[in-house]
Amino acid sequence: MTRIRPLSTISFVVLALGLAWLVALPLWTGDGLAHPLAGLIIQAMMFTPALAVVIVLLVFRPIGKGARLRFLGMWPLRPAKPVVWMMVIGLFAPVVLIAASVAVAALCGWVTLDLVHFSGFAQVLAATTPAGTPAAPPIVVIISQLIAIPFAAATINAVLAFGEELGWRGFLLPALRPLGTWPALLISGAVWGLWHAPVILLGYNFGRTDITGVLFMMLGCTAWGILLGWLRLRSASLWPAVFAHGAMNAAGAMIALVHAAGTTFDMALAGPLGIAGVIVCAISTIALSLTGQFRRQPELSRAPKAAAGSVGG
Repeated sequence: MTRIRPLSTISFVVLALGLAWLVALPLWTGDGLAHPLAGLIIQAMMFTPALAVVIVLLVFRPIGKGARLRFLGMWPLRPAKPVVWMMVIGLFAPVVLIAASVAVAALCGWVTLDLVHFSGFAQVLAATTPAGTPAAPPIVVIISQLIAIPFAAATINAVLAFGEELGWRGFLLPALRPLGTWPALLISGAVWGLWHAPVILLGYNFGRTDITGVLFMMLGCTAWGILLGWLRLRSASLWPAVFAHGAMNAAGAMIALVHAAGTTFDMALAGPLGIAGVIVCAISTIALSLTGQFRRQPELSRAPKAAAGSVGG
């Protein structure tokens, strides 16, 4: 196991958080989430963890050049068959878990569903369809969106998710791994959640502009981070976590497709990163733990002999 000195790990965290605030600064000095370039700014922010990794590797050189791709889980993709299967799990499992979180939210009374007429989504379609244009039945649009989720997760969403995953599961998780599996998973997940603060405090995700929004995000990201971290540790590859993160983002608004018209729901309770999602992730984590899945960890960094002793700054 390649060990990273605390200076490199702490520097990465400080850089990732600081760069996120720097990129989000135009939102704070402008119109917040109403900024005309808000979407592009948030997408650019997703690449700040990757930029922080690059800076740390170049400045502190914590990993020998010949071992960097292996340590980060980018290459080689072998043994190929297990890695591919873990990628498939990454593409589809988050969709199932988010659907389960919608069910949990409904059972807890946090959302009212309409699985017959999809009236809430029908209202949205009617409001966004130009006058005189025939509107497709809601169920047709919903099915098409659900079918598109794995394709979006494996393409554009994966590109954006890579910017984050290279930092959180590529560098930070294995850097913290000497602390133990569970401390590494919990700390990396909490940092991932805290990194979202620049946009969460503007109302992104939960519509909360105070510290409670950040706390909900840290809780949700810690819960999901355990599962993404399991994909990383179990496969010794970054790519299953990248695809899973892409699938999360693609399916994150599923609850909006099935809620009843005239009702509202709080994403901090009913959303995939809210309490409903945390409950589903906790159940999944317990199941994985009881079956010994967290103990099965292929070597993350089998570096060449010349670089095997490299610990850097």
